[in-house]
Amino acid sequence: MIEISHVDKWYSSAFQVLKDCTTSVAKGEVVVVCGPSGSGKSTLIKCVNALEPFQKGDITVDGTKVNDPKTNLPKLRARVGMVFQHFELFPHLKIIDNLCLAQEKVLGRGHDKSVTKAMMLLDRVGLKEHAQKFPAQLSGGQQQRVAIARALAMDPIAMLFDEPTSALDPEMISEVLDVMVDLAREGMTMMVVTHEMGFARKVANRVIFMDRGEIVEDAPKDDFFGKPRSDRAQKFLSKILSH
Repeated sequence: MIEISHVDKWYSSAFQVLKDCTTSVAKGEVVVVCGPSGSGKSTLIKCVNALEPFQKGDITVDGTKVNDPKTNLPKLRARVGMVFQHFELFPHLKIIDNLCLAQEKVLGRGHDKSVTKAMMLLDRVGLKEHAQKFPAQLSGGQQQRVAIARALAMDPIAMLFDEPTSALDPEMISEVLDVMVDLAREGMTMMVVTHEMGFARKVANRVIFMDRGEIVEDAPKDDFFGKPRSDRAQKFLSKILSH
């Protein structure tokens, strides 16, 4: 579904943020990307739907080459759902309208069909009764669940999550992770940048560990948690799992 091949990215001639990154995500696979701050995790997944340009290498999503100048990027992004650290909802629109806007403008879906789809997805994330509220009237966890529902409204072939729980209060994290666990179990192809190792242990097929712009480990979940090969990953896990 997602092929990343020898990707390099520089922010300036002096600062290389991604170094020869190669990995792939199969259809229905859940891959967790972890590593210390500044390791290039978020940049890597933003390259997948061309929110970040890259200078060398190739990324292909379901047969579409992301870095081909002829690729229709809005169309690609409509097929690859993205959920950000901050919810990126339109504050002046009601929740129902946040879910309908892109369906109507990008997919050309009729208003009634868009509303039906939106209500079904709000029900799925447990927020149907909040459809007529504005984002500011919802908690952070609720807003993030709305953001997930909004991404799903586009019928994506894959979902990218960029630290979706890091801006949330601790008691709100589980309500967002529960929705993500359900998605994973339903077979959604997912790349998830997160420090939530409990989530990784529960649903990830593979774990990618990054450090200083490089993919240091790319291993099945049990291998990664059981005995990471690199000293850097062992140190990272010892710190993150010791509390």
